[in-house]
Amino acid sequence: MDFVRGFWKKHRRKVLVTAGCLGSGYLLYRLYNSHTRKLADLERELANERANDELIKTQMRAHFENIQMIVDSTTLPHAMRCLSVRVSEEIDVSNVMERLNKGKGMLSSSEKLQLWDELKILSFTRMVLSVWSVTMLSLYIRVQVNILGRHLYVDSARALGTSHLLEELDLIDRDDEQKFFSSADYLVTNAMPSLITDMQGAVKEVLKGKQLKDVMSTRVLQETVIRIMDVFMSSGSPHHWVDYLMMPQDTNLSRKSSGSSSDETVNKFHQLMVETREVLISNEFTNIVEISLKCFTDALAEEMETQTEAGGGLATGMPLAKVLPQIEKTIPVITAEPGENRFLKLIRDLSEVQLFFTLLYANMPQ
Repeated sequence: MDFVRGFWKKHRRKVLVTAGCLGSGYLLYRLYNSHTRKLADLERELANERANDELIKTQMRAHFENIQMIVDSTTLPHAMRCLSVRVSEEIDVSNVMERLNKGKGMLSSSEKLQLWDELKILSFTRMVLSVWSVTMLSLYIRVQVNILGRHLYVDSARALGTSHLLEELDLIDRDDEQKFFSSADYLVTNAMPSLITDMQGAVKEVLKGKQLKDVMSTRVLQETVIRIMDVFMSSGSPHHWVDYLMMPQDTNLSRKSSGSSSDETVNKFHQLMVETREVLISNEFTNIVEISLKCFTDALAEEMETQTEAGGGLATGMPLAKVLPQIEKTIPVITAEPGENRFLKLIRDLSEVQLFFTLLYANMPQ
């Protein structure tokens, strides 16, 4: 015992310091071990979230690609077919051409002039209306697809962490989805008469004073078509042309949609339609429309120039009277289905158009 007391007396400070160090080391070890476990748990949690996120994204991408495939193979071709038939029915030039052919040698000069003038107005109206409608319908349907795809992505992200598959989440009611895509028929089924009247008014204004003997070249044709579209687009209230593509907006519905999202009177379909209109009246979309219409017009003028190459044709200039039959030949080409329509492909491949729709899809609502 004396030895122990002596040792303690002599080495007490060292023993206490050593014990303190050992205790601190043990405490630090426990803290480090606890922190390491927490880090490992957090990493596992983050890994699970990333895996779940990738699963949702993969499911959403597959669903969205399926929608695009349906639109490209069904919705847009259906819209083009209906448009072609409706334009042919509503703007029928065959009757005027038949009267001109049968009346040779029998019609007075004033009667012939009147019929030719009628043919001029009808032909240009049919051509420009077809170019405008095909362009706008293709852009409108692509806006629909991107807005719907965006909603699918956001709803999927909000469902992150659930055990449900995308197909089980019932993100957008299938009836609303179908109704949303069916709204693309509005131009053909409801708006066509007023569209024809307004487009014909623009044609008459631009072609006023143009004689059948006036020479029209490729450049003059391009300028004439663009001028007609400018007059048509700028007439009436700003963005009035949107009402040819979709039903006029319900202002009460718009206020509800931008307010409480829990309002039962505002269903998903109405929300999608309000968002679509907001895109259509945006400056960015207006710019895309102008670029697309010019691209279509330039390509169409080149197509007609190629068709008339044999006799010099549009490249060197030809009388307006000889241009009119060429216009009629191009109508089926303008309204051809997407798989055979090179004008639609040109618009789809425009870098500005691709960028616009990329940004539209990426611009997620909060």
